[in-house]
Amino acid sequence: MANAAAETVGTLEVALDHAARLLPHDAAAAEAQAREILKAVGEHPQALRLLGAALRRQGDMQGAEAAYLRSVKASVGDPALVAAATALSENRLAAAEQTLRAVLRERPTDVAAIRMLAETGMRLGRYDDAEKLLARCVELAPGFAAARHNYATVLYRHNKPEAAIAELDRLLAEDPENPAYLNLKAAALGRIGEYEQAIAHYARVLRRHSGHPKTWMSYGHALKTVGRQAEAVEAYRKSLTLAPELGEAWWSLANLKTVRFSEADVGAMVGQLVRTDLGREDRFHLHFALGKALEDAGRWAESFDHYARGNALRREDLAYEAEETSLHVRRSRALFASDFFKARAGRGCQAPDPIFVIGLPRSGSTLVEQILSSHSQVEGTQELPDIVAMARRLGGRARKSSGGVYPDMLSGLEAKELEALGEEYLARAQVHRKLGRPYFIDKMPNNWAHVGLICLILPNAKIIDARRHPLGCGFSGFKQHFARGQGFTYDLTDLGRYYADYVALMAHFDEILPGRVHRVIYEEMVADPEGQTRALLAHCGLPFEEACLRFYENDRAVRTASSEQVRRPIFTDAADHWRNYEPWLGPLKAALGPVLDSYPNPPA
Repeated sequence: MANAAAETVGTLEVALDHAARLLPHDAAAAEAQAREILKAVGEHPQALRLLGAALRRQGDMQGAEAAYLRSVKASVGDPALVAAATALSENRLAAAEQTLRAVLRERPTDVAAIRMLAETGMRLGRYDDAEKLLARCVELAPGFAAARHNYATVLYRHNKPEAAIAELDRLLAEDPENPAYLNLKAAALGRIGEYEQAIAHYARVLRRHSGHPKTWMSYGHALKTVGRQAEAVEAYRKSLTLAPELGEAWWSLANLKTVRFSEADVGAMVGQLVRTDLGREDRFHLHFALGKALEDAGRWAESFDHYARGNALRREDLAYEAEETSLHVRRSRALFASDFFKARAGRGCQAPDPIFVIGLPRSGSTLVEQILSSHSQVEGTQELPDIVAMARRLGGRARKSSGGVYPDMLSGLEAKELEALGEEYLARAQVHRKLGRPYFIDKMPNNWAHVGLICLILPNAKIIDARRHPLGCGFSGFKQHFARGQGFTYDLTDLGRYYADYVALMAHFDEILPGRVHRVIYEEMVADPEGQTRALLAHCGLPFEEACLRFYENDRAVRTASSEQVRRPIFTDAADHWRNYEPWLGPLKAALGPVLDSYPNPPA
């Protein structure tokens, strides 16, 4: 019996090998061989993949797809894929990747293995690799819905929302009420500023699936963005009724800045924190929310304790290294000099359309954006990730061991390359421009680190540096939980170093390109809104308009943490609010060094 089984397996392997050898030269013969194998042994995954490849070579794309999909089902019990799936479920990503790469060396068209390797790449943050793998997967098997959903997800995470929507529309054509597809499409629509459509998609999901707390929360986020605050609060409260442990929903209420928690709310949050089974993410969100609740109650020490605990938990999950930022600033100051820009005068894309508002989060940049976007010639968009993404693509952030990477490699770019980069930025931003106005705002604060790149590729763009007192800005960032991208805010020493590095680089550009960057000091804007607004508009080459002083009447969508604050007139009580926490800000002060004493000017 054993000998007979071994002989059968050996015969099957010979037949599969024969079909594989036929494939490059005689696809029809390979197809026939694959069909004979399937008649003999049933739904064999490798035979089905060979059949798919043979049909594909003969132009029968529909038949090839059907064969690949059959191979996915037949692979369910494949020992190698089962081992990889087990490793993935146990978060042993390196082991899963090793197993799957070995499988694909033997079976390069195994769409189940391709999809699993892409999932491994996504979990490792390798979105470029995952995107390529999934593109290949849906090319081989266009009807592989799970893979296409993964593909749409990675496109969304890779900041390609329009491409993600196109994939989701294909899925929704076959399964129009699928809540996972509708949720992801709603998120992607929000990414391109189509908030009303996003709200409609979330509402559509909730009509059929009203018991999903995270969908209620996402619905609340979208409502908040368009200024429907009462409905946003209702949505967040609904999510908490369904899942009272959902820390992000508690934080979302706190993050409205205008909601005041009751004693019952505080008790409910404390009650969740004592649970031993509470997830880490829920825990740190609850600490941030309690920090805000106790701050509103004037219980400063208890409030700071919760902020500190939330920050410590969040910091443990992040790989931020302050020295990388400092190194980037040193390299930028060494590279960018007056002669550097003089030698490149007239290069880049000459369009004047963008207005970059840069600085640190919580510096008053949303206020500046709201003032400017109230002008008839200016459209506010959002914090666009394109300059940061472009910088990473050009060479990534400099590390201590790196050689000629970004920003150093910018010195080697030709005039045509600089112009193409500027045009690429404008093309990527176009989807966010809905109103046809000549100018638009990119409010990504992190773009301060890329002012040199902006000046090279968009020499006529306006740059506004929104700056706030380092203790006010620093502590405001410390008590804010950001969805992504601000890893320096979760430690007071990191915050101080980051602020000092930012001041140093901006001072450098003030010296080598005087007047290129216009600075708005938050405290001065609060004290003299009209004077500062006139100066801001003058720098942008815009005539003064009264609407800019009534920015709070502007009903545009605002995604940032200041969304509710900029819907009210300027108020002065926030400027010195940090003083309530001064006893605990020693590490921030120490890291700021002379930058603190010299504010609003840079140190001599």
